[in-house]
Parts: sequence; structure tokens; C-alpha cells
Amino acid sequence: MHFDLLIKNGDVIDGTGEARFRADVGVCGDRIEAVGDLSDSTAKAVIDATSKVVSPGFIDSHTHDDAYLLSHPDVLPKICQGVTTVIGGNCGISLAPLRSHAIPQPLDLLGLPSAFCFDTFAQYLDAVDENPAAVNLAALVGHSTLRVRHMKDLSRPANADEIAKMAADVEEALQAGAIGVSSGTFYPPAAAASTRELIEVFEPIRRNGGVFATHLRDETVDIIPSLEEAFEIGRAVRANVVLSHHKVAGKDNHGRSVETLKIIHKQSKLQPLCLDCHPYPATSTMLRADRIRQSSRVMLAWSTPHPELAGKDFADILPLYDGSVDAAIEDLKPAGAIYFVMDEADVQRIFSYERTMVGSDGLPNDTAPHPRLWGTFPRVLGHYSRELKLFPLEMAVRKMTGLTAEQFGLMGRGHIATGKYADLVIFDAERVLDRATFAAPTLRPEGIEHVIVNGVPVFQLGEFTGARPGRALRRRTADAI
Repeated sequence: MHFDLLIKNGDVIDGTGEARFRADVGVCGDRIEAVGDLSDSTAKAVIDATSKVVSPGFIDSHTHDDAYLLSHPDVLPKICQGVTTVIGGNCGISLAPLRSHAIPQPLDLLGLPSAFCFDTFAQYLDAVDENPAAVNLAALVGHSTLRVRHMKDLSRPANADEIAKMAADVEEALQAGAIGVSSGTFYPPAAAASTRELIEVFEPIRRNGGVFATHLRDETVDIIPSLEEAFEIGRAVRANVVLSHHKVAGKDNHGRSVETLKIIHKQSKLQPLCLDCHPYPATSTMLRADRIRQSSRVMLAWSTPHPELAGKDFADILPLYDGSVDAAIEDLKPAGAIYFVMDEADVQRIFSYERTMVGSDGLPNDTAPHPRLWGTFPRVLGHYSRELKLFPLEMAVRKMTGLTAEQFGLMGRGHIATGKYADLVIFDAERVLDRATFAAPTLRPEGIEHVIVNGVPVFQLGEFTGARPGRALRRRTADAI
């Protein structure tokens, strides 16, 4: 046989969770043509993967890369980790459909107001295809974005007319190829939304299918009723529920993952649901007083009026405001911060759960970003799997490939098998590790050697090739089956 690309002598971990096996992988066009002993074959290009692991390309289940893909199509923070597909539109925040010159927080986590320039979801997905990035994108439509689009007063529940307009946008987005919907009632633009509003806005999911990914209303003392609300919404619209960046936040809640995981596992027997997590005890979002008070440490990630303070500990900034948290927030905003709000034991327990996917939740526009933006996937492979031995490498790979593809309906991806899309990563299992830290958050990881997207190498031996073969993965098309 003759291939466009032949990967020889690798240890294949196929994304199913099954044990690795020695095999060659032959690629023609954007598909895997053969897996097995291909020693008699020829190819236009050959990669010798001896003593290396060949795995499906990693799928980042939780990103805010919606605008970043268009402004920075090389997407280096992702491809250097082995990520070949990102899920955008999380936490109720999607770039489309919205055209605005003034956006409230946290929509600005996606970028400048000028980035919000799409009247429909179809226009956004078309723009992704017309300006391809180095990775694929599958996108959710965000409830908070729809509220900003249709409501002048965000401090109240939506009325019937506003709900109808938002539901129509959800219908358009799903028909255009959105893989589902997301909510973020934790954030001000959607905090006043009722459970009934969310169910009615997301009603098109019942007819069209798709996932419901949710940043819970509360991840601290009221996490149990917040979980129950998410379950209720998922049942009502018959959606697969994705619990975004599951955590038990706040010093008083440390250890409660035992309780939440028990509830989640019991509920998973009654309705389809899963969760994602990032491998750090700190999170990052807009600057908020409640998060500051719940955290053991806070770092400023960015501030529009005071960019010179990015990267500094909030405790070192407070004396500038006579110790007043509220005064500091008022002067620094719009701003974002990194919050050390979780316990490492909870993070490891959540990550070990069988239905937990890997999602970075990185914020690519932050001046001093959380290290998860550059280090999430190698950290799971190197630190959590190899060093801490939380789970075998095969399970680590499954959590970032096959499991994610299955949960989000991207069934042509996430696995190594004949006929699947050729999204592939070759890495050194003994060397792979994150290098990004809170002090130096943009250091590239080690051990990721080759990254291939839709059959095209985008990263080779530590260098970006310049290729941008990524696609918008629309639901209802061959890219999503």
C-alpha cells in the first residue's frame, strides 16, 4: 500500500482505554487508512515512532478560544500540547450570535468587543472555515451571549418575548452546526435567569439533539442544589449534561468532592452526563469579590486600566487601596484573576472519576495567564498519570480523546482506527510533562513531538509547521459522525 503519511513502529493507544499495542498507522488524505503491520508499504512521508506513543489528537473539552482561533490561527498554546480539537462557547459565553461595541464581563474573556461581529452562528462557523486555524473547533452557543443580544436589563428573568428570540437563536445555531448549548448562571449576565428560562431557551435541543454544558450556578456552599438544577435542565430538554470544570470551591468546601461525585455517579444511571476538570487547584475568571474571599491566594491575570499589575499577588496590590477589596476591584476592572480556591485532593479525586474529561479552561487573552493554558494535557500525562499514578496512561489518553469525542458527538474523532479522522499525536511517555508555572505560565511543555490535524502535520519536533488544516466541526455533517 502507498500512503500520504506512514507512522512506523509506535505504541498505539487508541482512545478506547484498552491496552497499548505496537503498530504502524497509515494515513491517506484526512483519514486513517490502515493500522497494523505496514512494513511493506511506502509513503510520501514517514515518521519513525519507535519507543514513542501514538495516540488520537487531544480534544480540549472546555475552552474559551472562540475568537482566539481567528486572531491567532497558529493556536500555539494548544498544538504544542497535542490538542487537535477545541470545544468553544463554554460557560454561557459564545462569540456568536452577537454584534456589539460594548460587552459586559465575562464576555470580554473572549477578546475585544470588535470580535463580536457575527449576526448568526452560521456566519461564525463559516468564518472559522474561511480563516482556518491549526486545530479543529466544535462550538456551543452560549446563553449569556443570547441574553446580552436580546435583553437591555440583565438583572431580571427574561420575559416570554425575549425567551422566544433566544430560543430561535438556539434553533438557528443547532441547524448551523452547533454541538449544543452552554450556560453560566454563576456570572452576572445570567445570574437572574430562572431554571424555567433556561429550559425554554434550550427547548430546541429536544428536537435537534446536542449537549448542555453548564458552569453551575454555585460551586461553593450551594453546589448540591446547583447540580440538581443542571440535572433538571438536562432531563427537560433531553440533553447530555456536561458539568464544566467540576470543583468544590472555597476553603469551607474542601473535601466535598466525595459527596458530589457520589451524587453525580448515582444520577449518571438515570440520565446521560459527564464532567470535565483541569489539573490544578487554582481557577481563573473575572475579578470578583466573592472569589477573592473564598481563596487562599489570588493573582491578577489582567487589568485594562492597570496592565502593569498583571501577574502580581492581590495581597501585594491591596495596600494601594488601603486594604479595601471593593475599592481595588472598582479601580482595576475590567480585570481577571487566578484564584487558589480548591484543594489538590479534591482535584485528584475528581480527575480519577471514570466520566471525567480533560478541559483546560484556559483564557488565551490574559496578560499573565493561568498555566493551564499551556500545560494542561502534558500535566495529566506526566504528573498525574506517570508520576502520581492516579490512572494508567491508557486511561489518561482516553480522558482527553475517546471519552470526549463520544460525549460531544464527535464520533469520527478521538480514536485510532481505520476510517477515523487522522488527528494524531506522537509523544514520549517517559518525558512528557508540563513546564508552565504560575510564575512562568507560557513555558512550552516537553515530550510532545508530532501533532497531526486532518492528516496534515502542524507541529514537528517542537516547531510549528505553518499548516492550518483545522475545520469547524458542524453537528449533522460527516465531521461529527
